[in-house]
Parts: sequence; C-alpha cells; structure tokens
Amino acid sequence: MRLLLLLVATCSFFFVKGQELGKSSWIVGPSVAYQYQSNNFVKLSFWGLTDLGYADYLKIDAGADFTWSNKKMHVIPELGLTYYLNSRLIWPFIKAEVTPYTISPKVGLGIFNIIELGLGYGWSLKDKKELGAIKGFNFSLGLSLPLNYTL
Repeated sequence: MRLLLLLVATCSFFFVKGQELGKSSWIVGPSVAYQYQSNNFVKLSFWGLTDLGYADYLKIDAGADFTWSNKKMHVIPELGLTYYLNSRLIWPFIKAEVTPYTISPKVGLGIFNIIELGLGYGWSLKDKKELGAIKGFNFSLGLSLPLNYTL
C-alpha cells in the first residue's frame, strides 16, 4: 500500500510539472512497454526526463506492470531510474527497475528516448502469490510519448 501511495505521489508530481510547460526543465509523458521476465508483462508508466549537462540525461518513471495468470490480472507497482549516456539519434542507457518482488538492472538503446529496447537480469526479492518468483533474464520494448517537448 505504501508503494502504491508513493507511485500516485510521483505521478502527480510529474503531472503538475508537465502542466508548467514553459517553466520546467523536465520533459514528461506517459509510456507503454512490453517486457518478458518469467512472464509476459504490459508496463504502463509516467516519466520525467531532465538534462544533466554534457548531453547526459536522467529519467525517472513510476508505473505498474500488468500480467494475466489463471484468468486473473495481476498489477505490480514499479519505479525506474534511467541514465542516458548521450543525446544523439541513438541513446545508450543503463536502467534500474524495482518492484516489491524484483530488482532489475538493464542496458539498452533508445531512439530519441521515444523507442527503447532493453536487456537485463532480474533478481527476485520475494515471490508473488500465484505468479511465483519473477526473476531471470528480461527483454523489453517500449514507447514513450513526450508531452511538453518542442523542437
């Protein structure tokens, strides 16, 4: 329950920041992704991206992973932190994602921070009832929509 409240507070913060379009150095938006890690997941999140200088960027995202098992939908809250190494067409990144059940570091490539392909490994923190341990190699493909970015 505490993690859900943290998720709602984080999403609210990014939403408020996104409303201040010309006043913030943060680019914000929603994202949707597919991930395989011991199971198939649909990931929905809201994120904020800021410039760290020297063409390096930091993205913070909060969302939820959705999966179906035994005719039941399971929702798992997730927080993520991504560091982009530069800002050319292809953005290599390192990422860490944490849920109540797993911690998953990743590496990957992004195209303008809009399309991302990531590979990593997740370590189980505890088993999720009815799903078991969520661990092992993972693969993800995601799409992020920046709401307040202008060229």
